[in-house]
Amino acid sequence: MTPGGEAESARRSPTPAAAGARRATLLTEDGVPIETRYESSRAGGGLSADTPVIVVAHGFTGALERPALRRVASVFTQRTAVITFSFRGHGRSGGRSTVGDREVLDLAAAVRWARTLGHRRVITVGFSMGGSVVLRHAALSARNKPEQDEEREGRTGAHTSGADAVVAVSAPARWYYRGTAPMRRVHWAITRPTGRLVSRYGLRTRIDARGWNPEPLPPVAAVPLIAPTPLLIVHGDRDPYFPLDHPRMLMAAADRASTELWIEPGFGHAETAAPAELLDRVAGWALARTP
Repeated sequence: MTPGGEAESARRSPTPAAAGARRATLLTEDGVPIETRYESSRAGGGLSADTPVIVVAHGFTGALERPALRRVASVFTQRTAVITFSFRGHGRSGGRSTVGDREVLDLAAAVRWARTLGHRRVITVGFSMGGSVVLRHAALSARNKPEQDEEREGRTGAHTSGADAVVAVSAPARWYYRGTAPMRRVHWAITRPTGRLVSRYGLRTRIDARGWNPEPLPPVAAVPLIAPTPLLIVHGDRDPYFPLDHPRMLMAAADRASTELWIEPGFGHAETAAPAELLDRVAGWALARTP
């Protein structure tokens, strides 16, 4: 099947989600093929349009088949259906990583597919870079989004399929942060030719060398636009990449009536460090807010 063929066929004749696992290659709005996997819930009771689905957005250098993401999917499918995918430049997806910018189009394609499969309720859960992506996707999807912010993003269509609840785990609040040694290494990998070579062959992540133009909306500017969609911000007090001023900045900018902040003792960073107990609580929170 040609890239995006399964998704295109599904768009022409929407049907309820099928049981079991299935794969698809989705085409983003800008024509990048994205590898995607759908897994039905193992909770029993069958599937229907009333079954929520969690769309998982991984962190930088992650991918659909990486063990950490497979573990996240395994925990979430204990409760509901799950869609995982590889961002552009990661895994078997096409294109090059823009490190959180045009990745919003990858997430939008996965959310649209979830609705095409018949799911009326869609939850987005993002980790680290994926956390910043789910925040911006939700902001772009909000009906009350100011026109000037849409123009600043320099694109349309990324906001056409919003989520019913949003969870950002280990997400940055602002761009260009270099305050920790791990983040200085990340910036070296992104901005230097040698670093991009190491990323490509050592981390299997292909990075776009052109940089951002224009600069995407920062996460801290995105969170006020998400309300009234329920938002959960999760961060560990042992995060080696982003210290606690990042989640606190996000929470300070968010609508408190629709947003919660969990500071998790002993938790490190993103999907690689998230314990099963925390992932289960995240899923429980999201499902409770998408009745």
